[in-house]
Amino acid sequence: MTAPKALVAGNWKMNGLLASREEIKKLNFLVAQGGAGCDVLICPPATLISTLMGKGIDIGAQDCHMALSGAHTGDISAAMLKDLGCHYVIVGHSERRADHGETNDMVKAKASSAQGQGLTAIICVGETDGEREKGATLDVVTSQVTGSIPAEATAENTVIAYEPVWAIGTGKVPTTDDVAEVHGVIRSLLTDRFGPAGATVRIQYGGSVKASNAAELMSVPNVNGALVGGASLKAEDFYGIIKTYQD
Repeated sequence: MTAPKALVAGNWKMNGLLASREEIKKLNFLVAQGGAGCDVLICPPATLISTLMGKGIDIGAQDCHMALSGAHTGDISAAMLKDLGCHYVIVGHSERRADHGETNDMVKAKASSAQGQGLTAIICVGETDGEREKGATLDVVTSQVTGSIPAEATAENTVIAYEPVWAIGTGKVPTTDDVAEVHGVIRSLLTDRFGPAGATVRIQYGGSVKASNAAELMSVPNVNGALVGGASLKAEDFYGIIKTYQD
């Protein structure tokens, strides 16, 4: 099987006001002028999702609740995201796992809810610095991958994003050998789970990805795109990563 088409996604996290929509306009212009050899996605704050729909770049969400409706003040359901026109939703980001105590079972339930609504779930996995120092990286990632993918998931509606927690926003980046090892293990888990179709599931790398290191990281075997944080907030910076896939 040929490698799946790469997905470069920007996670704006809790950043972005109405004025930030200008960056989407700039990004659309850059993509229209220079092209993109990958799928491009922006996941802005929930407050901006509806205002960005139909503007060119695919728009997704940063989280969803496991229930489709109910007494969950402040939460957003996958049904609501589908209603807005979203195609993707991030679940299980390390900041959600740490700040909100999300377990693998909770992430699995969120992914199930999203996929049940026809959304693609970008399931995040990754080890902390402490787990890395203990040599537990592969055990942690294996546990998160196997524990967070719903039973009814398919290769078509699942993306795995490997983000070593210690590399997110720190400027620290694992070696390409380290990334290759982890992504190779994830690929093996996906083929065990989905059979031959597991080779088509996109595995993104995330963690201090920027234009200056994107080409090296994106060339690693089984890296099928990036989940980008801070560098996705400015169109030119983000497009510098997207350009990696032009050739």
